[in-house]
Amino acid sequence: MEFAFTEEQQMIRETAAQFLADNCDSAAVRRAMATESGFEPQMWQRIAGEMCWTAIHIPEEYGGLGLGYVELVAVMEQMGRYLLCAPYFSSVCLGANALLLAGSEAQKGEYLPRIADGSLRATLAWCDASGCWDADGVSATATRKGDAFVLDGSYRYVVDGHTADLLVVAARAPGSSGGAGLSLFVLPADTAGVTRTWLPTMDQTRKLAELRLDNVSVPAEALLGAEGDAHAALGKTLALASVALAAEQAGGAQQILDMAVAYTKERQQFGRAIASFQAIKHKAADMMLKAEAAKSAVYYAACVAQEALTGGAQGAQLAEAASLAKAYCSDTYFFNAGTAMQLHGGVGFTWEYDVHLYFKRARASESFLGDGAEHRERIAVELGL
Repeated sequence: MEFAFTEEQQMIRETAAQFLADNCDSAAVRRAMATESGFEPQMWQRIAGEMCWTAIHIPEEYGGLGLGYVELVAVMEQMGRYLLCAPYFSSVCLGANALLLAGSEAQKGEYLPRIADGSLRATLAWCDASGCWDADGVSATATRKGDAFVLDGSYRYVVDGHTADLLVVAARAPGSSGGAGLSLFVLPADTAGVTRTWLPTMDQTRKLAELRLDNVSVPAEALLGAEGDAHAALGKTLALASVALAAEQAGGAQQILDMAVAYTKERQQFGRAIASFQAIKHKAADMMLKAEAAKSAVYYAACVAQEALTGGAQGAQLAEAASLAKAYCSDTYFFNAGTAMQLHGGVGFTWEYDVHLYFKRARASESFLGDGAEHRERIAVELGL
């Protein structure tokens, strides 16, 4: 397919790049990542109120802008370039998508307008400590008690789980396994019985948490969709999140390339810039090739994602495109970050340079939602290989 941005999409992309270049420099990133919350409230208010990024793909009837997934991906790409520290991925790409796909009209009307205006931060919790990123990772249980459900279990790797206001959680019927018996529930984060613990990780620019649900009682109105029938909605939500994360990875891969090229033009050895050495040029060319291919994979997946949200693409097509993008972008970002570290030499490991921040984000995002090998295996299974 031949892809080209519309004039509006190009404007959104350029505006996002300019805003983040002006407001999300190294100092801002380091201030935010040093906090337990992982973001600065003033920056979040500007993102939601001034830039309206939290409303991009939320339909207009729920207080959003009603744009598409390509526009969302364009913004995510720029966020990846500048290592934005904010609960955007968790709220918009996880929580809001789960509500869009599985929520009733009443639930969408209650929560989506507040996510769109930034007053409500949401996230999605589904996998346990096993690290399985699909339905097999759901071990929490949901037991019906009259007109209510009792939730028990724990979740790991919950993005911004310790600061979110709203939790969308996956739980299964006792005794069920795989995709059978899965349900999604939405509940306030301060519900009795919910314990949230921040988990410090290697990547300080994205905060993860552990959630524990101990005999948490929620009304039937908290159920998203039909009881035991959330497998498809959860899978689609995770595929959409994979596309968004791949866009962020593609942006980071491009930025770390630009940083490496700029450094090699300044670094002098044997009386000339090391960028003039053929070996350095080969490494930069490899990085550029991978970065450009990553963008192609991401925007193809974004087009498929948009069709899936509007009912045009089937779940299998979205899953395949999402896995393709996530696999390639995971490998590309980590390759570019590692190569940039080499091109910077010893200083690449030092705290003063930002290379290590991108290297850590590349490694963490490579694992989150499944690494390249896992997604390639998923594609092989879909193709019957």
